[in-house]
This record gives sequence, structure tokens and C-alpha cells, in this order.
Amino acid sequence: VLKVLSRIDSILQSPRAPPLIYRRSKGPVQNYIKENGQECGFEHLPLTIEMWADQLMALKDLHRSLRKLSVELLPWHTADPQDNRESIRVEDLQFTVDAILEEIENKEKNSQTPSLPTLFAIVSHFQKLFDVNSLSGIYPRMNEVYTKLGEMTNAMRNLHELLGLDSSAPPTVVVDTVGKLCDITNENVTEQVQQLLGTQHIHSIINKLEEHDCFFPRFQALIQDLLCLLEISNLDDILPAVQNLK
Repeated sequence: VLKVLSRIDSILQSPRAPPLIYRRSKGPVQNYIKENGQECGFEHLPLTIEMWADQLMALKDLHRSLRKLSVELLPWHTADPQDNRESIRVEDLQFTVDAILEEIENKEKNSQTPSLPTLFAIVSHFQKLFDVNSLSGIYPRMNEVYTKLGEMTNAMRNLHELLGLDSSAPPTVVVDTVGKLCDITNENVTEQVQQLLGTQHIHSIINKLEEHDCFFPRFQALIQDLLCLLEISNLDDILPAVQNLK
């Protein structure tokens, strides 16, 4: 008996043995006593063997849970007749886990490749966005969009440089800057008109325009009469013709 116990103890103490999980035993611990009444040193064996037995029994529960997970993820896999056997090996559990992991990896790889419905939806969306009625017109419209995009990109780059803006400035900033320049230009034009008409107020400009509307038709009629009376056709000839009448 001591030889058997010593052999079991040596197995438990070997590097290949799993780590011990110390816990309270479910039943009474048997103390093995030598003939002289002293403990023989094998008191830990029942606890360890009991713990290992519990772990082996737990393998069945783990295997059952893995089978449920496998049915959810791999419903097309046929059940193995050996799944219902009493003894469960770690290799069986490892095989189930590897099969599940392989399926997950395959799904991740396949998810990176768009499906046919996804590709069809992309093509249909492009046709709606760029008003393409047929599949044969997609490539020409793509080329046209690419060309227009290049032209717009070059134009925006030139505007950034002309306006002294950073290359990262969005189009809204470019539009706002151009709008401010237009406002400045319009103000300058207004000032030039005011200087030309000799007035600084808009009401004075309106009055002068009204005076022009009243005076110009009469002046034009007078000139037309002079051209007819003097039998000439150019305004520059009016003054010499009048001088000749003296």
C-alpha cells in the first residue's frame, strides 16, 4: 500500500502534474498512520485526487456548453456520435474550440469582401447621384466626375494661393473670403460713382439721374433737328456748319 501511495504522491509532485487547488474536502479526510502511530505524509492525497475527479467531471459540463455554442455558430456541422460518450478528453474540447475559432476567422475574412447585393446597391446609388440611366454609362460618367473633380481641386488650390489661405482651409472659408473681396470692390465702385457725379449721398445721385432723364430727351430732339436743318449726319459737323452760316 505504501508503494502505491508513494507512486501516487510522486505523480502528484511531478512537473507534469497540474497546479493544486486547495479547498475543503466534501468528505472526511483519511489520515494514513504508520504502525508506530505517526502520520505517514500522504494526508494530501485524498484532497488532491478528489479535486482532480471534480475537474474531470466538470469537463463534461464544459463540453456540453461548447457543443451548444458550436450548434449556434456551426449549425451545418453534424453531431459526432462520440459526443455522448461518458469519457471526455481535452483533445475533444480543443477540437471544438478550434472549429469555432476557424469559423469566426473565416467570417471576418469574408466580411471584408462586399457581397453582390452590396455591390449592386453601390452601383444603383452612383446612378442616382450622377443621373446615369444605364450600366454602360457608368464608366464615362466616372471619368467625367474625375475630370471635374480635378478641375475643382486645381481651382480651389489656386484660390487658396491667391487669397493667402492655408491649404487646409475648407471651401466655406474660401467663399467667405471671396465674398468679403466682392464687398470691398462694390464699396470702391460706389465711391468712384460718387466722385464721378460729384455727390456723396445716394439721394443726390437719384436727383441727378432724374434731371438727366428730363434733360436728355429734349437735348436729343434739338440735336436731331439741327442735323436735319443743316443736312449733316455727324455731331462733330454741327459747329462748323453753324459757323459757315455767319
